[in-house]
Amino acid sequence: MNDHADGTGTAGPGPGTGATAAEGLGEGTRAVRAGLPEPLKNQPSLPGPVFAAHFHLPGDVEGPYTYGRDTNPTWTLLERAIGELEAPGQDGVHTVVFASGMAAVSAVLLSQARTGDTVVLPDDGYQALPLVREQLEAYGIHVRTAPTAGDAQLAVLDGARLLWIETPSNPGLDVCDVPRLAAAAHAGGTLVAVDNTLATPLGQRPLELGADFSVASGTKGLTGHGDLLLGYVVCRDPELAATVRRWRKIIGAIPGPMEAWLAHRSLATIQLRAQRQWANALAVAEALADRPDVTGLRYPGLPADPSHKTAARQMRGFGSVVSFTLADRAHAERFMAALHLVEDATSFGGVRSTAERRGRWGGDPVPEGFIRLSAGAEDTDDLVADVLRALDAAGAGV
Repeated sequence: MNDHADGTGTAGPGPGTGATAAEGLGEGTRAVRAGLPEPLKNQPSLPGPVFAAHFHLPGDVEGPYTYGRDTNPTWTLLERAIGELEAPGQDGVHTVVFASGMAAVSAVLLSQARTGDTVVLPDDGYQALPLVREQLEAYGIHVRTAPTAGDAQLAVLDGARLLWIETPSNPGLDVCDVPRLAAAAHAGGTLVAVDNTLATPLGQRPLELGADFSVASGTKGLTGHGDLLLGYVVCRDPELAATVRRWRKIIGAIPGPMEAWLAHRSLATIQLRAQRQWANALAVAEALADRPDVTGLRYPGLPADPSHKTAARQMRGFGSVVSFTLADRAHAERFMAALHLVEDATSFGGVRSTAERRGRWGGDPVPEGFIRLSAGAEDTDDLVADVLRALDAAGAGV
């Protein structure tokens, strides 16, 4: 067994399992055992967080743990666990955890691109990407953009250093063909990174689809409780992983031990959470499909959705997020105010359903009445009834 005691974050099979056995485990079994150390008598199965800025280090500098900005035993276990979910049963997978999703995004982009390089970004992705573009251009890096739908980024790949894919896109929920884009990018010497935040490792495995990097905000569906910020990067190439890890060290965008421990603890329930959330999202989407007051409904799990065929080929689950548009801002705000079970909050992927009128932030090209709803783990009938009742109240002007 590869127990990765060097603290580098390389992920391998869980305790007592070989690669083949780990790959054959069910998602729930893998989730509850991911990253656990070898069992020791009288010790907890998941050791508590290690709070240490420095470690005893007599003589020469050697060993896995030297200084708290470089490595931490709590990170090591979490990184191993995430790697086991992103690439089950595979040795040589490297995971690097960060203080937030944007720290992970920035680490990949800024560790791989240099002045004069070209980076391709989606023009319909997460609202912080325009800020990332400004920073890249300030460093003399050229940025091209194209929509996610229709694999439009293929047209702007030529000569690029890195292709950034966000699928499903946030908040529009378009999906692109990752294997097709990755093959075209690699043919031209372009690296590929996939933002896997919305899908989570249970819904999609970017490395298996051909990506060089799988990147995500663990703040959302991965940990699922809305109580911590976290990001991560997973890749197979040890040299690429080393550049990302070096960037983390330089910038100091490290997660706290408590956050890392909470994240690892939360992974045990990811399958249970995801199954209910995905079922709830589909039920909400199906209920909305018949509403005359709803337009622009998107959920990749709906057979009629424009992204369904592509999503069904490469995704194992369609996520917890549904988007749709109401008539105008006032209508959308009445809907939000009428909800009882759905919290007005900006994140997604949590056990409690959330929604928001996305246009209030001003960073997404969406209509004023656009709603992004993230289905939680409530009873399905209760959630659907709450959404439909709020729509009725909003339509009545209540």
